[in-house]
Amino acid sequence: MTRRQLDSVSDLLRNAPLDLGGDVEKMRRVFDEMLGSAPLPDDVRTRATELGGVPAVEVLAGPTRPGASTVLYFHGGAYAMGSAAASVGLVSEIARRTAATTHSADYRLAPEHPFPAAVDDALAAYRALLEQGIPAASIAVVGESAGGGLALALLLAIRDAELPQPSCAAVLSPWADLTQSGSTMRTRADEDPALTREALETRAADYLADADPRTPLASPLHADLRGLPPLLIQVGGREILLDDAVRLAARAAHADVPVTLRTFPGAPHVFQGFAPVVDEAARALDQVAAFINSHVDAEGWA
Repeated sequence: MTRRQLDSVSDLLRNAPLDLGGDVEKMRRVFDEMLGSAPLPDDVRTRATELGGVPAVEVLAGPTRPGASTVLYFHGGAYAMGSAAASVGLVSEIARRTAATTHSADYRLAPEHPFPAAVDDALAAYRALLEQGIPAASIAVVGESAGGGLALALLLAIRDAELPQPSCAAVLSPWADLTQSGSTMRTRADEDPALTREALETRAADYLADADPRTPLASPLHADLRGLPPLLIQVGGREILLDDAVRLAARAAHADVPVTLRTFPGAPHVFQGFAPVVDEAARALDQVAAFINSHVDAEGWA
């Protein structure tokens, strides 16, 4: 049943109207419509807010408790599309499983706001949580796709700013190498129903502007990862970004960073977004929640 479910998701993505490398304004509308089309469960509560001047959506789902953990979330969309509002479905699944207060940040998008605007916004949002008195040990950082790369860049920026690191980070199908040099860019090209190398090259050019694609805060795969908190990396077996995840896990291990890599055979890009209807996606998010709950120190709340 699980493989048939994943095949159905892949077919859905392959036939979707989204062209990730297409006209930005048009594809932003398509992207948000795709992600926001499913109705939210009745237990999901959202509130527009801001963190350090960065617009955000606070998401709660299911029972919560005062002093529980805090999740800072970064949506995907190749740094050019996506929004906090459209990401609520996936974010709420994480919020419910962790009983956390979850903040999805609306970081600035390219090409209007190229690198390092997104990283600056991510760091501003994290600083704001600390300034609210939330201990770093009770914060987890989560991101998917480009948001996964941004989550990793945030950890590097936190280290460089000599701020306390969050308890942990979970990245789902991270786009961590804007040089597109992974071997699966070629070997998974026919299998990936959602991404193409050409589309990623287009969006990388928009995001980078004149920056070197190997710049660590743009491509965390090329960074010195020493000093980062424990990482959970999840990736599907059908993805051209598979090699980004595998190489990232290896580099983290060599940098003495605690790292867990979970691969899901037959799964497409960010399949976790289908958790309500795909068993393997629900299990993947159960793993994310267990990882977060095993690392955050909610008792450290001031």
